[in-house]
Amino acid sequence: MQKKGKSVFPGGVHPTDGSDKALSMDAAIQQYEPSTVTILSEQSFGGKCRLLVQPGDTVEEGQLIGEPEAFMAAPLHASVSGTVLDVREVVNQGRKLLACVIQREKECAESSASYRTAAADIREISREEILAGIRDGGLTGMGGAGFPAHKKYETDKDIDTLLINGAECEPYLTCDYRLMLEEGYALVNGARLLLKASGAERACICLEDNKPQAAENLSRILEEARNQGIMESGEQVEVKIFPTKYPEGGERQLIQAVTGREVPMGGLPADVGVIVSNVGTAKAAADMILGHMPLTRRIVTVTGWVKNPGNYRVPIGTSAKELVELAGGVTVPQNRVIAGGPMTGPCVASDWNGEEELFYITKNTSGILVLPDSAWEEQPCIRCGGCENACPAGLVPWQIDFAFQQEDYELCEKLYASECIACGCCSYICPAKRELTVRTRMARDAVKQRMRERAVKKA
Repeated sequence: MQKKGKSVFPGGVHPTDGSDKALSMDAAIQQYEPSTVTILSEQSFGGKCRLLVQPGDTVEEGQLIGEPEAFMAAPLHASVSGTVLDVREVVNQGRKLLACVIQREKECAESSASYRTAAADIREISREEILAGIRDGGLTGMGGAGFPAHKKYETDKDIDTLLINGAECEPYLTCDYRLMLEEGYALVNGARLLLKASGAERACICLEDNKPQAAENLSRILEEARNQGIMESGEQVEVKIFPTKYPEGGERQLIQAVTGREVPMGGLPADVGVIVSNVGTAKAAADMILGHMPLTRRIVTVTGWVKNPGNYRVPIGTSAKELVELAGGVTVPQNRVIAGGPMTGPCVASDWNGEEELFYITKNTSGILVLPDSAWEEQPCIRCGGCENACPAGLVPWQIDFAFQQEDYELCEKLYASECIACGCCSYICPAKRELTVRTRMARDAVKQRMRERAVKKA
């Protein structure tokens, strides 16, 4: 049953009219098999893995090739079957990272496992087995920072609600939407597995109301599972629909919209009894636990000013340059290439001519976006209060901006800069075109560093 919720988080914006998503939302997922992949040892910032392979080694898809060395890291697996050509440093989005280059020597066989075409019977699968699968399969958050999924589910907090995030509120991106349409059974089966792993009473698959076909598809699959008697007693999974507003898919905003609870300052969703996982992570859970395949592939939207916007399922480590070429190449010479969406994704190239490498796909790369370049100059703040009204975290970005530029980090802390979610609403709404998001995010990082240093001194 579909239940339409009410967006109750403060602030937010409506950055587009839907024409952005229309570029690729009807583009069915295409499989792409590159000749080589370059798998980074850091799949998320600070998530470093120790690589276990050497040049000349033969690897099979799904084979463990990297062990976590940091809190933010999850196990790393070969995304193709072939030979390791090299283990070397590469430059990825301005950072030098150790990477494993593998030459593909086998075609990927598309799985036809039953969990992808029908509701699965998971009654004999224990919570411990699911947790082990989430951990060993290298599952991470696939819609944001790439946080290791098992750390969320191995909490000692009492969890009563699991949210499967399909809001996909970032403009232009449609990879999650296509997943919900084309891989609905695997997604629902994965959500049911994650519900069991969380120990929660209910799971909500959350979508914005600009995705009616996806909501209908998932609701139909859930109803089918109930009618077949496959779902366990007390297994509550439902589809919830919310009015379209950015950033509905933000973790804290989604929790507030569904449960009415606010995550405390410096806290985590588990502190209010909630776990949030992306729809891609739920599908990956089904792949690992029911299909015995770790997280080695993901769907990426290639869109904007390219000839043929589309969605592609690719191995982790695929070249972003190759994907733009696959989409027909850029159509404007003065351009900006963004890794992800326009509100939160970093710009990786300007006036890109199609020759230099852009970056390599990681577990949390949701899109490659090409936009026409546009130049403007920052103007003085006019104290209009627009950024304050738009901020979903309830901050006053213009005040944090001034404090940060004065290097008054104590004032930044008093203004709760640590709670910035870097959503981009403040910069989007600012009539003076001030770089509020950049500086507020930098203020957040500076404040958090001060807080860590104080904690170390006290210890």
